[in-house]
Amino acid sequence: MHQVKNLNVYKKAHILTVDIYRVTNLFPREELYGLVSQMRRSAVSINSNLSEGAARDSNKEYKQFISIAKGSAAELEYQLVLSKELNYINNETADRLIDDIQQIINMLIGLQRSIK
Repeated sequence: MHQVKNLNVYKKAHILTVDIYRVTNLFPREELYGLVSQMRRSAVSINSNLSEGAARDSNKEYKQFISIAKGSAAELEYQLVLSKELNYINNETADRLIDDIQQIINMLIGLQRSIK
C-alpha cells in the first residue's frame, strides 16, 4: 500500500478542494445542484482517487486511479472556465485556481511515471 497523505500533490489537491468549496459558496443559489455540486465532486475526486488507488493491490491499479484523478482535475478546469464566463467567479481567482489545477495535473503525471 502506498502512502499518499505526505505527497505534495495530495496536499496541493486538498488545498484546492477547500478553495473550491469556499469559492462555490458565493455562486448563485440556483447553481447549488448544478455547477456547484459538479465542481465540488470533481475537486474531491482528485484525492479520493489518489487514496483509493494507493490502497489497491497493484501498481497498475494505482496508476489507473491516478489517471482518473487527472481526469477529475481536467473536468474541474473546464468548470472553472465556465464559471468565469458566467461571471460566477472573477478572472483573477479563476486563473489562480486553473494554474493550481495545471500544477496538480503535472504532479500527477510525474507521480504516475514514477510508479513501475
